[in-house]
Amino acid sequence: MINSVLIKVRGFHVDIFQHVNNARYLEFLEEGRWAFFDDFGSGTELMQQGIAWAVVNINIDFKSEANFGDVLAVQTHFSKLGNRSITMKQRIINTQNQNVVAEADVTYVCFSKELKAAVPLPDDYRQKIEAAIV
Repeated sequence: MINSVLIKVRGFHVDIFQHVNNARYLEFLEEGRWAFFDDFGSGTELMQQGIAWAVVNINIDFKSEANFGDVLAVQTHFSKLGNRSITMKQRIINTQNQNVVAEADVTYVCFSKELKAAVPLPDDYRQKIEAAIV
């Protein structure tokens, strides 16, 4: 499953060089992941059990700039499944010229609020993720 969300670059996204500041890409990527989980099913039942996803690693490769007025597509999908973790692959594409603006790998752990520790993914959720890996 690949999810895509569109983001229009606004004036508050750009820096003094008139291109999107690198810190803003973290926000764009997060917006993409939230949209993905909305469509996938964010695991409300997990939250009710005191389990949450905690980001433990983000790697971003910046490929080309984005500017005021550009419309960016943030594409998100699961790429890897561990015992206690999932990794998502994200790509930001400028819809006007199809240039890849940035690529990112984001790793989450399944985290127990009660234990304050990473825990194995519940089997039913693991199976749902396995079926969605691209």
